[in-house]
Amino acid sequence: MSASSPSLAWRSRLGWNRASYLLVSLFFAAIVVIGIVWWPLLDDYVGSLDPRLAWWRQVDWLLLGVFGAMTLLIMARADVKRDLRTVAVGLMGGLVIESWGTQTGLWTYYTLERPPMWIVPAWPIASLAIDRLTGLLERPFARFGGRAIRAAYAITFGAFTVLMVDFVRPTMGLSLTIAAMLLCAFLIATPVQPRVALATFFAGAALGTFLELWGTTRGCWIYYTHETPPVFAVLAHGMAAVAFWRTGDALSRVAGKLNGQRIAGRREEAVGPSP
Repeated sequence: MSASSPSLAWRSRLGWNRASYLLVSLFFAAIVVIGIVWWPLLDDYVGSLDPRLAWWRQVDWLLLGVFGAMTLLIMARADVKRDLRTVAVGLMGGLVIESWGTQTGLWTYYTLERPPMWIVPAWPIASLAIDRLTGLLERPFARFGGRAIRAAYAITFGAFTVLMVDFVRPTMGLSLTIAAMLLCAFLIATPVQPRVALATFFAGAALGTFLELWGTTRGCWIYYTHETPPVFAVLAHGMAAVAFWRTGDALSRVAGKLNGQRIAGRREEAVGPSP
């Protein structure tokens, strides 16, 4: 057995491949770019450290833990083609969500930007991590029959709808909130693979729990309810994950049809007109 076999074995168990290292490199490159472009924000954070206190007491262990977990998740079962689609959808979707929330006053960032562009890259990173978590959660859901899954789907998304209506009530008359509610209603009322939808929802909510806990307790952003965090905000990450998954799936279907049409057209050209 070669010396590299143990290394290959644990990499295989973790689902790491060549694409994994490319993705994690891009991940850290994005962090560096954010730190350079928005240096005043990083400088403010560094300036808040107290040299009289031990460094380990001032380290944000929750933030490091979240980023460490996302790094490991992103590297698992990486696929460049699929992941680039996830990144693109997450980037655009995150921009839309942040614009909705900050423009309507549902939440506010400490920089008072509406929305702050430095937070938008966090959405595609989280989307990749949620994609990996979904794969893990699909296995437990696979044990349940169709009737149980449909019941769980109705209860889960029904409860989310009630929470959403209650949370966004102060902005109910605004066009952005109306659009967000209509989109959620459409996605919930037209289920595609309910089992995957549930796994995606809970994966997004699981990661959202830690992201929201960090952001609201550190004063990075605050909701109009001043909860740290609101239950709706946590579950909204799950709904956003479902929306991103459905969008990516729809784009894949369209791309597949267009590619099939191109291949069919080339075959017709190669064969030539029938006599």
